[in-house]
Amino acid sequence: MEIAPHRVNAIHPGVVGDSPRWREVPDHPHLSRTPIGRLVTTAEVVDATDFLLRNSGVNAQDLFVDGGLRVT
Repeated sequence: MEIAPHRVNAIHPGVVGDSPRWREVPDHPHLSRTPIGRLVTTAEVVDATDFLLRNSGVNAQDLFVDGGLRVT
């Protein structure tokens, strides 16, 4: 309420498989632990960002775009 009418949301991308850091890694160590069976893509992170920007009814959310994999 203190910063209304501004919205605050956060996107937490996981391991992005087609990013420069990970796209050339063979047999990625996290792949077998990902419930969706693959790593998320840059396009999926962009789509999640677009969703939060377009939908003004969403506020104060942490959106994890990680395919269900929580890397700790």
